[in-house]
Amino acid sequence: MDIAGYLESQKEQLGKSTKQVKDFSVFDFNHVPDEPLIREECKELIKEMLQFEISGIANHVSIIGSRGSGKTLMLKYLQGVIPTQTDLEIVYVNCRHHNTSFKIFSHLVDGPTAGASLVELYERFLAKYQKKTVVVLDEIDLMSPKDKHREVLYTLSRSEQPYMVVMLSNSPHVLKQLDAATRSSLQPIPLHFKNYNAEQIQEILHDRAQNGLRSWNRATLAEISALTTRFTNSDARVAIKTLKYVTIEPQEDIRSCFERARRDIVVDMVNDLSDGNLMILWAAATSKSDLAKPIYKRYCRFSLSQREKPFSYVHFYSNLSYLQSSGLVALISTKVDRAYTNRVLLTFDKAIAVSLCELRFG
Repeated sequence: MDIAGYLESQKEQLGKSTKQVKDFSVFDFNHVPDEPLIREECKELIKEMLQFEISGIANHVSIIGSRGSGKTLMLKYLQGVIPTQTDLEIVYVNCRHHNTSFKIFSHLVDGPTAGASLVELYERFLAKYQKKTVVVLDEIDLMSPKDKHREVLYTLSRSEQPYMVVMLSNSPHVLKQLDAATRSSLQPIPLHFKNYNAEQIQEILHDRAQNGLRSWNRATLAEISALTTRFTNSDARVAIKTLKYVTIEPQEDIRSCFERARRDIVVDMVNDLSDGNLMILWAAATSKSDLAKPIYKRYCRFSLSQREKPFSYVHFYSNLSYLQSSGLVALISTKVDRAYTNRVLLTFDKAIAVSLCELRFG
């Protein structure tokens, strides 16, 4: 078969399989369901918001949870529903894209910001948001090291106007990275979004199937849920992408679709990492030893070869914890001589880290 013939046959086959889909948006990770899965963690957050509306006194919240545990989805849902039933306003900023206090305030205020100081931007923010406002800062741990004091947190927590800060992060160590003055001013309430169980993953898939597919098989949803819970730290994104592949490529078995979806998610996650974190993964992938100290030394040599200042050993460990919370590495305590250290094991194909590192750094 020539290329033209192959193209025609694949188009015909894909056309037949996609007839099962009535709404492709259910496969989009940014899709917000009309009625997302209600969780106990969400109930606690809603209570804090309602108390803030009544009293005008904010209890700031730090939400920690693994990737794919529904943190961002739930906050985006609340952003749509809370203002319709309360006097609160909710604004959302992703710190991956706006990674300094200046950029965060720039994103939230109207008009040009060139030449403005942080103080001027904050004054414009005060003028724009005069009612009780919940400021959601997603992926707060990805703020730039250049803004090490995270001025936006201290400024909002000390404001005389009523602002409530909700921070989202994959890393359980994000609060330790704040300086003492900011921690003391914020005093955030920690809220942990637990990983989904298989029943909850299946409920999420059922909702997506019901709204986006013309037909589906409950046994298929159950198998995808079981695989996701067992092998991916209950990452709902892998489950949703597996459902997509199973639907549009019915000739493939479920396990193959799952492995493909898992690889896609891992590649996206690794590709989105900072240079420092990608270098750590490269060092772990290519080191002859899986112990933390040899990996750290290899990481330092590679950083210097790229004219980058390496993390301190303490900061290196903090980033390892972040990578573990993201499901990319496993840290296993082990005894070496008379001391304990960690083995660093990648949870995905090492070749992915090596190839993406080569693409980025050459």
